[in-house]
Amino acid sequence: MKKYLSLVLFAHTIFAMPFAFIGFFLALSTTDYTFSWVKLGLMILCMVFARNAAMAFNRYLDRNFDAKNPRTAVRDIPAGRIPAKNALIFTLINCVLFVFATYFINTLCFFLSPVALAVVLGYSFTKRFTPLCHLILGVGLGLAPLGAYLSVTGEFAALPIFFSLAVICWVGGFDIIYALQDDEFDKSANLYSIPSVLGRKKALLVSTLLHVLCVVFVIIPLFITQLGGFYIAGVVFFIGLLIYQHRLVKPDDLSRVNLAFGTTNGIASVVFAICFLLDVYSRNLG
Repeated sequence: MKKYLSLVLFAHTIFAMPFAFIGFFLALSTTDYTFSWVKLGLMILCMVFARNAAMAFNRYLDRNFDAKNPRTAVRDIPAGRIPAKNALIFTLINCVLFVFATYFINTLCFFLSPVALAVVLGYSFTKRFTPLCHLILGVGLGLAPLGAYLSVTGEFAALPIFFSLAVICWVGGFDIIYALQDDEFDKSANLYSIPSVLGRKKALLVSTLLHVLCVVFVIIPLFITQLGGFYIAGVVFFIGLLIYQHRLVKPDDLSRVNLAFGTTNGIASVVFAICFLLDVYSRNLG
């Protein structure tokens, strides 16, 4: 199990999971639906299963590229710790468990489960034909707040879409930063990414623009629903860490990419979600 947690970088679940909690409790705070531990548990399981499937499939599909790239040759499949066949089996098991879990949530989630899997699994192919792969990854993680909202209500609404759009731009922006490490390899392997196509300097500009859009999308809910001081504090903190991560990385200095990519974004998402939940909780007390 420890090997498979390493395969899917389980710790990185921290990126999208807080936004799933936002979507879940956004539904509870803006509709007449009541809290259910069962629904919350099933939502969390869906998040885990979908991400496990997506990451394991990505590692399986990219195993030959990973073996040739010095930075990724130490990953579990090219290093021989997990056979490629087992990674694929692990992917299929998690896909089945994901669909099974959605069946017990509601009909809409169940029928949309193949669509969600198509997005999160399909991302792994995109680097082979488009530099927009970063945004496709963003779409995959951006399903978290919308999917969690649907798990409560079983119906679409505009409000959670703004949080999904924020996640798309946030993830797309920081994935561009992460991809800076492989720009030369991507060129040699005929793989597409924003850094390999535009160069590091322009790629960082695109990343900045995406994060500006992200900020716009997290601010919009302030004007269309009841959100107060705690949420504003979360937005300010989130913006601060976005600025911080861009100060960490320069076109000619990638030594702090992992700090910008992993630590900073993990803290940003968790604190932002906590502030949102505090805001909802304080209003309910009032």
